[in-house]
Amino acid sequence: MVMAAEEQLDIYPQSSAPESELAPPALPQYPEMILTAIEELNEKNGSNKSEISKYIESRYRNLPPAHVKLLTRHLNGMKSAGQLLCIKNNYLKPDPNSPPPRGRGRPSKPKAPLPPGAVLPSRPRGRPPKSHDTSEPPHVPKPKPASSVTGKKRGRPPKAKPAVLESVEA
Repeated sequence: MVMAAEEQLDIYPQSSAPESELAPPALPQYPEMILTAIEELNEKNGSNKSEISKYIESRYRNLPPAHVKLLTRHLNGMKSAGQLLCIKNNYLKPDPNSPPPRGRGRPSKPKAPLPPGAVLPSRPRGRPPKSHDTSEPPHVPKPKPASSVTGKKRGRPPKAKPAVLESVEA
């Protein structure tokens, strides 16, 4: 029985080649491939997605089958992170001297600088708890007024009932 278990473990033949020769060469990360493609294409108005894809396909052979989807996802991610600019569907690297991209919405108000050595008091978040000080008088609710002086009920008056006419038979 023990012998059969050992035989089952040796079903797969051992290869004589080292692991480094069997594994395909590792691809660089997509952001690296995209940036090198844009630098190598070196177009004035930037490179579009198809040009970047063709460059990557010509340079790297073992691309995954979902290469186009991965490229689109990484281009959008790099664009939103500010690593790439997209102008008329052309991607280019931003100028290093340009200001960082501003977020959407109204910018926040500038805060007054604190004097050196001053520390902001830290307050906990939320509503402050009620004080349980016994020296303060307890809160007394206002008494509710008695029924109204006019004697009318609150709300909409009931619908008037139609008068019943008694017919007189002659």
